[in-house]
Amino acid sequence: MVDHDSVDQDAFELMRDIERQTPDEIRRRRLTHRIALKVRVFVQPGNASDLQTLKLEGVLGDISTHGCRIMTGLPLRVGDIYRLRFDGQLSELPVTFMRCLRCHLVREDAFESGFKSFHPLALPETGGLRAEADLLAKGGFERS
Repeated sequence: MVDHDSVDQDAFELMRDIERQTPDEIRRRRLTHRIALKVRVFVQPGNASDLQTLKLEGVLGDISTHGCRIMTGLPLRVGDIYRLRFDGQLSELPVTFMRCLRCHLVREDAFESGFKSFHPLALPETGGLRAEADLLAKGGFERS
């Protein structure tokens, strides 16, 4: 038998948690510090049989060893797994699979999405990114 009061209480608590998720609260809950970095990123579905259904080019806003933030021209589905390929300073990273945790409308043709990786990313030494991530973790500077 289902305890409807318990289900209702759980749903209420989840809604309250969502209400508390302000940008400042999201930053506070992050496991690691992020490096602000603008490079191209290519987004495709994580399922191999769906690879040809979508190929988006977006812009990376920031990255950490546990996730990233991307701006795209189309919304991405929250909860879905995507295949990400980075360009520029991050081209050394292998194709990476991440889950979309959130997607917000910024304006009619721009959507900001937050991703979480399934395993820690090894940021490349190119441009000192790995050293910079270590400095941030110790309370150092943030790239602008």
